Amino acid sequence: MTEHSIALAYLEEARRSLRGYKRLAEGAFAQMGDVEFFFQLDPEANSVAIIIKHMSGNMHSRFTDFLTSDGEKPSRNRDQEFILDPQKHPTRAELLASWEAGWQLVFDALAPLEAEQLAHIVTIRGEPHTVLQAIHRQVAHYAYHVGQIVLIAKHLRGERWKSLSVPKGKSAELNTIMAEKAANREVRS
Repeated sequence: MTEHSIALAYLEEARRSLRGYKRLAEGAFAQMGDVEFFFQLDPEANSVAIIIKHMSGNMHSRFTDFLTSDGEKPSRNRDQEFILDPQKHPTRAELLASWEAGWQLVFDALAPLEAEQLAHIVTIRGEPHTVLQAIHRQVAHYAYHVGQIVLIAKHLRGERWKSLSVPKGKSAELNTIMAEKAANREVRS
């Protein structure tokens, strides 16, 4: 593989991973009622609503003018992302609209990137990062928060939770299915 093809593969994998994290979180949202959406496990814990507010704020800051301005925009108030005023907090619909808008910025910023741009320098809070480092930082950050979302949703749903991946006790069954698919592909080749 050439450096160019590795860079292209990285970009495609980053996009694929981000689409997967978005889908995973949305699978958790779909299983949650409105009360669960805003529930905090304890006063210091983040609710799913707060995590969405934070991720959306982060996406807007990092991916607006991704290649040309610092990833920490002066207009961002990160601390406010972790506060939901009980009197006037956003509705679930408003949070999900912000979630969608944030992801749109992410995918719009990543779509036109070329392999050569991965070595370009961007800044986050004045700190230089290669474009590759900046993307990787966000992939890891979003994976972290999506894991929190799934954990909270699974905890709150209990036995009503529908697995978003391989359900407990079903690994052997999945492995058999996957082996059969692989064998069928080999036969067709």
